[in-house]
Amino acid sequence: MDMAKLIAQQLVTVKIVSPRNVQQSEQTFKIWDGRRSAYLKVIADKDTKGMASNLHFLIIPLMCPGHLIPMVDMAKLMAQQSVTVTIVITLRNAQRYGSVLDRAIASGLPIRILKLRFPAAESGLPEECESVDDLPSFNLSKNFFDASAKLQQPLEEVFGELKPKPSCIISDKHLTWTADVATKYQTPWVIFDGMSCFTQLAAHNLCVSKIHEKMSDSDPFILPGLPDNIVMTKTQLPGLFNSGNSAKAKEMKSIREHVRAAELGAYGTIINSFEELEGRYIDEYKKLKQGRVWCIGPFSQSNKNDLDKAQRGNKASINEHVFMKWIDSQHPGSVIYACLGSLTCLTPLQFTELALGLEESGFPFILVVKGGGRAEEIEKWLAEDGFEERVKGRGVLVRGWAPQVLILSHPAVGAFLTHCGWNSTIEGFCAGVPMITWPHFAEQFFNERVAVQVVGTGVAVGAQTVIHLGEQDTAGIQVKREDVCKVAKIIMDEGREGEERRQKAKYFKEMAEKAIEEGGSSQLNLKLFIEDIMLHTNKGLAG
Repeated sequence: MDMAKLIAQQLVTVKIVSPRNVQQSEQTFKIWDGRRSAYLKVIADKDTKGMASNLHFLIIPLMCPGHLIPMVDMAKLMAQQSVTVTIVITLRNAQRYGSVLDRAIASGLPIRILKLRFPAAESGLPEECESVDDLPSFNLSKNFFDASAKLQQPLEEVFGELKPKPSCIISDKHLTWTADVATKYQTPWVIFDGMSCFTQLAAHNLCVSKIHEKMSDSDPFILPGLPDNIVMTKTQLPGLFNSGNSAKAKEMKSIREHVRAAELGAYGTIINSFEELEGRYIDEYKKLKQGRVWCIGPFSQSNKNDLDKAQRGNKASINEHVFMKWIDSQHPGSVIYACLGSLTCLTPLQFTELALGLEESGFPFILVVKGGGRAEEIEKWLAEDGFEERVKGRGVLVRGWAPQVLILSHPAVGAFLTHCGWNSTIEGFCAGVPMITWPHFAEQFFNERVAVQVVGTGVAVGAQTVIHLGEQDTAGIQVKREDVCKVAKIIMDEGREGEERRQKAKYFKEMAEKAIEEGGSSQLNLKLFIEDIMLHTNKGLAG
């Protein structure tokens, strides 16, 4: 039996849990630490870094901030293990994320950038539309996926020139055409899945049981086969199980079904998570995938300096000096940071409820105002209502892109109002900040359950229904200002319950930091992944 399989089998026997009782969790990790030391010694003795320098990973992200940013972070983590990494990126996105990559390359990391022209116009998109958040309407989502598929030919034209030959292709799972490239060049196809193992396990069990098909939209039911009793309704499920009624929604469901069918043929899966956070779910998901699941996150922890934290994504729209002066003047743990992600488009009425709820809470706050389709109407309300002037000194509005990891890491931030995208959720765990959860679409209600029930650092604002992309205007007001105000006071409560929540958040922050350090669980999983690809490559050469 090869070393990677031996170690992987041994690790499955270690029961890693993330119970709500932190004391029990700490006792469990003592067992994990003892076992892990022996396995790390085996890997260290094999000089993994030395052998990894012969490997070459080709990384192909989906051009969307929530998918591209973590894969850039992942590329840095892999390059730190001496693996040569080539990341495929389009011209406009290279400008967006180039400074972070350039600094990584200048530091000596073996990262290369392969720039390809994005065929936007040929696919019925505006000329400079190279990212999902650039779409003027989500009704053009299929056009965007069609354009992404047209990257296959130019990639294949240069594939043979990549030296050394890529040892594996790691692509976003939505780019199913990359499986054909991998097959053509006899290279393992590994998918990056930007969701948690909780979501993977829940989705698999729903596909098998089909329990949701027997339920009305409002009937609560227990998600089958999970380590915890998680109750949801059909309207809270992701689009694969709850596609909505519009023609475009059904079109997107067809794309999701194609993605799910394709990913069954992947060599393995990389997840942006860590053992200490959702260990029981990781264990169960690994059983479904014959052990080829590698949790090597949190990826955002690869950004150690403030410059990298600030420049993950678009250029921030705030005056950094003025903003830092304001946040530095706030008391520790007193500020609520409210950001609903790069793709969530609130209607003006729903934005009004959010803004007024934060104002009524009485706490200092940072509110991110997203640009896009309804931005002009929101700006009109802000001007007519006098909101910004009224909260001046206590509230700060950030228009467009916000340097989220940098903001969350500031000691003044005491709570994070989030849409529960997985990147944002895990960044909240990493920052050690309790979360107000307000899921909107995709698997975000699953992520809310992770924060509120599995980890115990979140409080739900009360959203009840998925709002599919492009259907916001018909959704009405889902959360009222009094809901926002009420949950803000709960999350910032200085009593016993609030303090317990903050202690849990602090604990998982420490676990996240340890996970990617030398000897940490994610560091070990990354080495196991490298070992696996190394053995696969050597077998190919021998054959």
